[in-house]
Amino acid sequence: MAKTNVEEYVDVKTRNIYNEKAENKSLKKEYGLTRDIIEKISKEKNEPKWVLDIRLKALDTYYKLDNPDWGPDISYLHIEDIATYVKPVEKEVRKWEDVPEEIRDVFDKLGIPEAEKTSLAGSGAQFDSETVYHNLTNDLKEKGIIYTSFDEALREYPDLVKEYFTKAVPIHDHKYIALHYALFSGGSFVYIPKHTKLDRPLQSYFRLNAPGAGQFEHTLIIVEEDSELQFIEGCSAPGYNELNLHAGCVELFVKKNAHLRFSTIENWSKNMLNLNTKKCFVEENGKIEWIMGSFGSKVSMLYPLSVLNGEGASCEFTNISFAGKGQNLDTGLKLIHNAPRTTSVVNSKSISKDGGICTFRSNAWVKKQAKGSKLSISCESLMMDSISRSDTIPVDTIETDDVEFAHEATVGKISDEAIYYLMTRGLSESEAKALIVQGFAEPIAASFPVEYAVEMNRLIGLELEGTIG
Repeated sequence: MAKTNVEEYVDVKTRNIYNEKAENKSLKKEYGLTRDIIEKISKEKNEPKWVLDIRLKALDTYYKLDNPDWGPDISYLHIEDIATYVKPVEKEVRKWEDVPEEIRDVFDKLGIPEAEKTSLAGSGAQFDSETVYHNLTNDLKEKGIIYTSFDEALREYPDLVKEYFTKAVPIHDHKYIALHYALFSGGSFVYIPKHTKLDRPLQSYFRLNAPGAGQFEHTLIIVEEDSELQFIEGCSAPGYNELNLHAGCVELFVKKNAHLRFSTIENWSKNMLNLNTKKCFVEENGKIEWIMGSFGSKVSMLYPLSVLNGEGASCEFTNISFAGKGQNLDTGLKLIHNAPRTTSVVNSKSISKDGGICTFRSNAWVKKQAKGSKLSISCESLMMDSISRSDTIPVDTIETDDVEFAHEATVGKISDEAIYYLMTRGLSESEAKALIVQGFAEPIAASFPVEYAVEMNRLIGLELEGTIG
C-alpha cells in the first residue's frame, strides 16, 4: 500500500512520553473507504440497521462533497492510503489490569490510571479505532449517570443515542464530517440526569498509535436541566514518517440551567491532519465553557460551534495554539446567538515560531431575535521570529441594534528589549524567551484544572525545545 509522503521535519527519533509507541499487534486493519469496509465495521460492532444506514448515507455524501476551498491545503490527503479501521483489542474492559500490557504501558506513562485514582470521577481510554477501557465510580452509577464508550451506548441505550446522534452535527455539514459518520468508531457517551452536579471531572483519552492510520471517535454528551459536568479529553500520537488522520466529532447538549465545562488538550504528532468537528446546543440559562489547547499536528482545522438557543444562554471560549516548524494550525470558533440576552466571551491566544502558521477564524452571528445580547472577542498572537505568521480572520453578522459587541485583535513579536532585560538578570536567551512565552500563556493555563495546566506548560516547554514529534 503506497503511503502519502510527509515532510522530512518529522523527527521519529524524538523521545518523550507522548512519543511512546506500542508494538503493533492489531487484530484487524482496513484501508480506504468503500461500502465493503463500512459494512464490515458495522457487522463487527453488531450495529442495528439504522446505524448502518447512517454510515452508508455518509459514504455517499463524502464522495459528493469537495474539499474546503479556504484554509490550509489538504489536497495531498488520499483516503485510500489511510488505515481507516484498526482494531487493537478484542473487547473493552472495566479493570485496568485487563488492558493488554503493551497498550497499558503507554497509558501508564501518560499518567491516565494515576489521574483516575487521584482526581477523576471516571475515565475512558481509546487506542486506535477502539475503546479499550471505560470506568465510572459506583456512587455515580447509582445516581443514574451514564458514562461509557459510544459503541456500548449504541448497544445498551439505543433509543437515547438515536434521539441525539447526528442532531447537533449533521452528516452533510462538510466533507470530513461525512467521512467521520461513515467510519466512526469508539468515543464516549455521557448522560447526566436532572439536578445532578459532579464534583470531579470525567476524562476520555484518545491515543492513535498505528502509523498511517485514521481515528474517528464520536463523543456525545447530554447534560440535563439544573446539572453540571466537567469533561476533559486528551489526545496524543507518536510521530511517524507517514500521514495520520484525525476526524473525530463532538456533539454536546446543555439543557436549561445546566453547565458544561469541556476541556481539551490536543497534542497530536506533526504528521497528523486534525480535522475535528465540535458543536454544542445550549438552552435557557445554560452555559458551555470551551477550554482548549492545540499543540502538535501538521495541520489543524477546528472551529467549535456554540448555538445559544435559550434566553440567557452563555458561552465562554478560551483557547491557545502553538505552531512550530512545518505546522499550520487553523483554529477558532463559530457562534450563533439565537435568543434574547445571550452572552459570549472569547479569549484566544496563539504562539508561532520557526515559520509556523497560526490562523484564528471567528464566525459570529447575532440574529434579530437575540436582543440584549453581549459578545466580546479578544485574540492575541505572539510571533517568536520574523519567519512565522499569524492571521486573524473575523466574520461577524449582527442583525439587531440592541447588542453589545466588541472584537479586538493584537499581533506582536517578542521584544528584543524584554529579552535583553531578562538576560541582564542572569537568564540565558532561551530561558528569557521561555519565560515570556509562559507569561503570555499563563491566563489560559489558569483556566485548566491544575493537572492539565501543568501538562500544558510541559507541552509549551517541549515546543520551545522542538522536541515534540
